[in-house]
Amino acid sequence: MPSLIDLRRRIRAVRNMQQITNAMKMISAARLRRAQDRVIAARPYAHMLRRFLENVAAAAANTEEMAVNPLLAQRPENRIELLVITADRGLAGAFSSNVIKAAQKFIAEHRGAQVELELIGRKGRDFFRRRQARISGEHVGLFLRTVQYEQALAIARKAMQRFIDGEIDAVYVIGNEFKSIATQVMSVNRLLPVEAPQSGERINYIYEQPPSEILQELLPRYVEMSVYRAMLESAAAEHAARMTAMDAASSNAGEMIDTLTLHLNRVRQASITKEIIEIVSGAAALG
Repeated sequence: MPSLIDLRRRIRAVRNMQQITNAMKMISAARLRRAQDRVIAARPYAHMLRRFLENVAAAAANTEEMAVNPLLAQRPENRIELLVITADRGLAGAFSSNVIKAAQKFIAEHRGAQVELELIGRKGRDFFRRRQARISGEHVGLFLRTVQYEQALAIARKAMQRFIDGEIDAVYVIGNEFKSIATQVMSVNRLLPVEAPQSGERINYIYEQPPSEILQELLPRYVEMSVYRAMLESAAAEHAARMTAMDAASSNAGEMIDTLTLHLNRVRQASITKEIIEIVSGAAALG
């Protein structure tokens, strides 16, 4: 049976850990608010960009320029690049492990193709590097600070250039999407080749330039914005997952403190009872 000193030490250690998890929860909550604001601000722009792309694509349909646009080229998916977005830090529950499992499932489902990984986040980088996976690029430390558009721009342009040069036949992105504080949804989306959206409601814009030329300039912006939004969604989902995990850890620490305190009181009561019995027995023996 643990002594009173051991129990007090354990209670003190758990209480110190609870203070740390509470502090991390508050930090994640503050960061989540800023990340959530960025995601909410980016969603309307991404939605309007897609709507505009739908109308321009409809106006440029059946043109020769659209048929030869390199970002729309459909090829057999023999070489695939997979953008895997994980966290740079842990203590976020199953946030990164769920993405890694989904990436492994994607690779297993495409055994006939050569899948190369563009790893965004230290957790995914460390996992796949240890397993000697095909890695085309690594990007760590991006989520330690606020996600910048320039960072997403470099990743998107690299993927587009490799696709245009014929090094890869398709690009997919896998990561978590932020839905609410308690909910993050895993998503796997094809980034390249861009599938020209089909819209049921077409707006007849008056174009100063030919729609095919506008589409040629619009498609790279659409790919860049898709990568940037995926990174923003992942950053917000990470903070939400960490806040939830730290809240659960703090609650578990509180329950452990209550259990240890109850055990401590019982041990102390038993010790006091034993001492009383010894005193009474000694007094009886003397009498």
